[in-house]
Amino acid sequence: MMQDILGYIESLAPDTPRNVQYIESAVAVSLVALALLSGWFLSKYIGPKLRHIWETRAGYESDLAGRRIRDMTRRATTFILSGFFLSIWDWQLIPQVVFALTIAITMGLFTNDLIRGVRMPDWLGTVMGLTVFITAALGLVGNIDRITIALERVGLDVGTNRISLLAVVTTIMTAVILLAIARVLLKLVGHVIANSQLDGAQKVLGQKLATVAILGAAFILGLDVLGIDLTALAVFSGAFGLAIGFGMQKTIGNLIAGIILLMDRSIKPGDVIAVGDSFGWVNKIGVRAVSVLTREGKEHLIPNENLMTQEVENWSYSNKNVRISIPVGVSYDSDMDQVIELMKQACVDVPRVLNHPKPVVWMLEFGDNSVNFEIRCWIKDPESGVGNFKAAVLKRVWDLFKEHDVEIPFPQRDVHIKSLPDKGTVKLSAE
Repeated sequence: MMQDILGYIESLAPDTPRNVQYIESAVAVSLVALALLSGWFLSKYIGPKLRHIWETRAGYESDLAGRRIRDMTRRATTFILSGFFLSIWDWQLIPQVVFALTIAITMGLFTNDLIRGVRMPDWLGTVMGLTVFITAALGLVGNIDRITIALERVGLDVGTNRISLLAVVTTIMTAVILLAIARVLLKLVGHVIANSQLDGAQKVLGQKLATVAILGAAFILGLDVLGIDLTALAVFSGAFGLAIGFGMQKTIGNLIAGIILLMDRSIKPGDVIAVGDSFGWVNKIGVRAVSVLTREGKEHLIPNENLMTQEVENWSYSNKNVRISIPVGVSYDSDMDQVIELMKQACVDVPRVLNHPKPVVWMLEFGDNSVNFEIRCWIKDPESGVGNFKAAVLKRVWDLFKEHDVEIPFPQRDVHIKSLPDKGTVKLSAE
């Protein structure tokens, strides 16, 4: 079987002496083995360093990602060296086939690892890897023209333009590869911005601008690679602008409002805000809406435009220090100086209360059933909850009052009977 294949290949170049082809074939196999060995060596010693760089720059640690980086390093080294060896000599047909198969296989596997490494579907990585393998193999042995001509013939005419199968395949391959590269860049840039000295709002704004810039550059580069003239898109600009004006005005309005919120830093991720009936801390500022996470675990999505037009109560706009007021009532028989000291002590015993400004206790009024006080203390972490903080302070006040026999009164009512029947008895019963 192998002899028949070699005989067929030799028949394609009958003028070449057999011994020359055998010698060049042996040299080609040796060089391919050298390329494979070099790829293995670099993947073993340089792969861990590349993995460390990726984990440091992208902030993503995974054993699977480490193996993919190692495999991609080995395969990239192999097809680069094989391509170099192929270009330095005018090889015969059999050595060309050896180099072509090596380059095609390693490029296909490299593409498959790249697509899967950026968390795109596995089937897409397999399809792209096979496509790159076939394209590279046919291109290197000089038979790609027949395939491209055949793909070009399959298509349909739309007006004065022709959409061929070759154009569709090329467009899909270009889009997938550029999208994979864009996702790698977005991961790197996002991690750099997240670990910078910028505040929360500036980080979100930087990530959004970086996303728009990278995807826009990938789109323009894709058009240039495909040979599409940008002036051809001018025909659609009017209709596209009209569609934005009428059909997407709310979406564009929310997008612009979100960018303005991030630029003026009036609302930032982590701020505690109250908008209407929604109270919680800002979890994320998205393209369309702001996510406000409540203490109940509910996530309210408030359109960005509402935050621009409605009154918003931001508890941490200039700083996160928030004063909490807690009403407390005690009996008229209590020692008021002792009560004030006990309530101050309750604030000191709760860890979240700030020492500066110090907590204070004010006597507000003489009520119907109690003397009413108000505890005023400061916290710096309202995102951790306000209701649970009040509960902790009141619980400590209750314990101290119990220890010192301070009475917390409750409403009492006296019933006055003005007259009774002259005869008979009156029975009182509680219902």
